[in-house]
Amino acid sequence: MRRLSELDVPVVVHPDPDRPPTRAELLAGVSGAAGVIALLTERVDEELLVAAGDQLRVVANVAVGFDNVDVAAAGRRGVVVTNTPDVLDEATADLAFGLLLAVSRRVVEADRFLRSGAPWSWAPTLFTGLDVSAGATLGIVGLGRIGMAVARRARAFRMRVLATGRRAHGAEAAALGVQPSTLDELLERGDVVSLHCPLTPQTRHLIDERALARMKPTAILVNTARGPVVDEAALVAALRDGVIAGAGLDVFENEPEVHPGLLGLDNVVLVPHIGSAGLATRDAMGLLAIDNVAAVLAGRPPLTPVTG
Repeated sequence: MRRLSELDVPVVVHPDPDRPPTRAELLAGVSGAAGVIALLTERVDEELLVAAGDQLRVVANVAVGFDNVDVAAAGRRGVVVTNTPDVLDEATADLAFGLLLAVSRRVVEADRFLRSGAPWSWAPTLFTGLDVSAGATLGIVGLGRIGMAVARRARAFRMRVLATGRRAHGAEAAALGVQPSTLDELLERGDVVSLHCPLTPQTRHLIDERALARMKPTAILVNTARGPVVDEAALVAALRDGVIAGAGLDVFENEPEVHPGLLGLDNVVLVPHIGSAGLATRDAMGLLAIDNVAAVLAGRPPLTPVTG
């Protein structure tokens, strides 16, 4: 099932896996394709669908999110869209919790301090931070599969967990001790606020100046969802002015650009969209995308279809 060659279809691969294709390369590469495997860096819109041609049957997006794909336009042309849910939940939750710990215990800030060669000695107040395991409250915005995986990790650290989303009212959440919450209550009570909602018109800039102002001045924001969920300029001001204490960011509003105001701040940890970057996880994502294309081209239902 995982060998597209078994379907007797030609396979065209972008020659440089570490460099996204240019728009011109992408449009030329999809011409005549029956299936396209796209990364989140590729914009799959009406222009691309037209460039591919009428024989295009499936677009497999190697990501959980599909904000880079015009699902409605694909549907109008009879093109199936798929994504890669489930296989990256644990890896992304690991990174979210890693960022939570790195910011709360000031790990990267302390590392930079030592590397600077500055004189130091042990002191009671040296790089003190948030005690996550001392009853800190975690607010999860969007309790989907990844958010639930973060909640399981938080339970191991004896954190109180608040969450928004339909699943926050379900039995699995209750078993983990998750308390359903409104967004405003979560922002006001959370010592850490972790974002796990999809990017939609409703969630774009969900965390804006107003939302940041509702958070505790000692609070930490973690974003492993999508960059535009956060108003990056407002976040820079909040971090600079002490509105919140810190942030851990895996995603950015205008990737691959990072707001220059973030780069000079000591109270933020920045990583380049590596939430799913476990070796086994990335392999599983790629194989699931291939499976989806193979299924559709063989006349079978897709494994993980997206509905617009």
